[in-house]
Amino acid sequence: MHLMKRLAAIALLSLFLTACASVGKPYAEHKVEDIQVGETTRAEIEEMFGAPWRTGLESGKTTWTYGHYRYRLFSDDQTSDLVVRFDENNRVESYTYNRTTADVEQKPRSSSGP
Repeated sequence: MHLMKRLAAIALLSLFLTACASVGKPYAEHKVEDIQVGETTRAEIEEMFGAPWRTGLESGKTTWTYGHYRYRLFSDDQTSDLVVRFDENNRVESYTYNRTTADVEQKPRSSSGP
């Protein structure tokens, strides 16, 4: 019985040391560069990225959020989010794309209409 408790404790400790939590869902980040303010429609955004992880309103405008957040106990977190704002004609009015990365060549993007 004592051995079983010890093995359970070791298993729990191992789980704790490799702990990782994820929120949101992965999306096609490589397609962000295809978004064109004033041109890309809501239907095209859904075709490119799928259903949004979260929807809402910002200053009366519909917003869709795509996000994937991975938090780790003993290594760097990896986060990525894309917030798309639509105008009254269901076209992209602006968007913001951010991600944490060790790759200095890949930079976050933000764009707004004219």
